[in-house]
Amino acid sequence: MSELTLPVPHASELSAAEVLGIYRRHLSKGRARLASLTGAAMEVASEGSRVWDADANEYLDCGGYGVFLLGHRHPRVVKAVIEQIQRHPMATRLLLEPTAAIAAAALAAVAPPGLERVHFVNSGAEATETAIKLARAHGKHRLISAIGGYHGKTTGALAVTAKPLYQDPFRPLLPAEHVPYGDADALKQTLVGGDPACVILEPMQGEGGAVLPPPGYLTQVQQLCAEHDAMFVLDEIQTGLGRLGTWWGADAEGLRPDVMLVGKNLSGGVIPVAAAIATPQAYAPFDKDPYLHTSTFAASPVAMAAAAAAVTAIHDENLVERARTLGEELMTRLHDALTPLLGNAVADIRGRGLLIGIEMRDEGAAGELVLNLLEAGLLVNHSLNAHRVVRLTPPAVLTPADLDWISRAFTSAATALARTTTSTKETR
Repeated sequence: MSELTLPVPHASELSAAEVLGIYRRHLSKGRARLASLTGAAMEVASEGSRVWDADANEYLDCGGYGVFLLGHRHPRVVKAVIEQIQRHPMATRLLLEPTAAIAAAALAAVAPPGLERVHFVNSGAEATETAIKLARAHGKHRLISAIGGYHGKTTGALAVTAKPLYQDPFRPLLPAEHVPYGDADALKQTLVGGDPACVILEPMQGEGGAVLPPPGYLTQVQQLCAEHDAMFVLDEIQTGLGRLGTWWGADAEGLRPDVMLVGKNLSGGVIPVAAAIATPQAYAPFDKDPYLHTSTFAASPVAMAAAAAAVTAIHDENLVERARTLGEELMTRLHDALTPLLGNAVADIRGRGLLIGIEMRDEGAAGELVLNLLEAGLLVNHSLNAHRVVRLTPPAVLTPADLDWISRAFTSAATALARTTTSTKETR
C-alpha cells in the first residue's frame, strides 16, 4: 500500500481561486457561487471590532449573526481558552470536571431568578432540541412557535422554525403549530382545549427581521402558559447576554420562563457553546437520569472556559450597559444617514440595543445595501427568515471611530441606493 499524502497546506499558502475550488469540490458549490459574487475575499485575521482579508483589507464587523458582542479574540476569553487547552481541553466524561461547574454557576448567577439548572450543548439548535425533549419528558407533546421565529435547523428545532423554505425538503417533521408573533389572542385560541403544549418564542425576533413584540405581549404569553399548563421556552440564543442592552430580553417584562435558551454571545466569539437554563421543576427529568440526554462534546472543558470567561467579561466590563448606549447612538446615526431613503428604498429602521434591522422595500434593495456596505468595509447580515431586512449585530466594544466608520459607510450606501432608485424610476 503506497503512502498517503494528505493535502494540508497552511491557509496562508492558498489563493482565493484555490479556496473556491476546494469549496466547490468538498464544501458547497452554492457557497462558492455566493462568494464569487462578493469578490471571493477570504477572512484570515480578526481582533476587536475588525476583520482582515487575505489582501490586508480591513473591515468593521457589524455582522457575525450575533456572536461577537465581546468583539473578536477578546483577551480574557482567549487567555482562558489557551490555558485550558494547555491543561485539559477535553474530558473523559467519567470524572467530575470543575470547569463545567464554574461555567454553570456563572451563567446561573446572571440568569433570571428561578432558572438554576444548566444543560450545556454545542449550538443554539441543540439548545432548542434540549428544550423540546424536556417538554416531551413532561408529557407536553404539542409544539407551538411564532411565524417568523427562528430556532435552528436540526430536525426538532426545524419544526418550530416556521419557514417553509427550510422545512419543505425535510418533511415530515415533528408536528408544530405556528401563531402570529405578538398576537396573544391567537396563542390563547391555539392553547384552549388542546393537549399540553410547549410554547417556544423569542423576546425579539432576530432572523425574523429584528421584530419587537407589543409591550406586555410576553407577559401575556407567560400567563397563558401557566393557565393552560404549557411549558414556556424563551429563546434568547441571539438576544441574551446583553445584546438588547439588558442581560436578557426577559428582563424588559420581568419574565421567568420554564426554560431559557442561550448561545452565540456565550461563546465569547472564540469557542462554540450554548445552553438551556431551566427551573428545577422543568429540569426534573434530567436531574433524575443524567444520561437521558447527553452529547460527547457538550460541556467540554475548553468550551466551558470560554463560557465562564465570556459571562465574567460581559459583567466586569459593563458591556450590557454599553450595548444599550451604543445602540441608541447607532440608531440615531442610521436614521441620519438613511432618512433620504425612508419611505422609498428603506421601509423601516428598528431595533433594541445592538440588534438592529433595516427593512428594505424588496430583497433586491437589501442585497444592494449589503454589497454597498461591503465595498465601504462594513460587514452586516441579511435576515434568514426575512430577506428584505439587513441586520446589524455589532460588538459592544465599538469606539467613536467605529461609529464614524458606520456613519460614512451608510451615507455612502444611501447615496448609491438613491442613484439606483432614481435610475429605476426613470426607466419605468
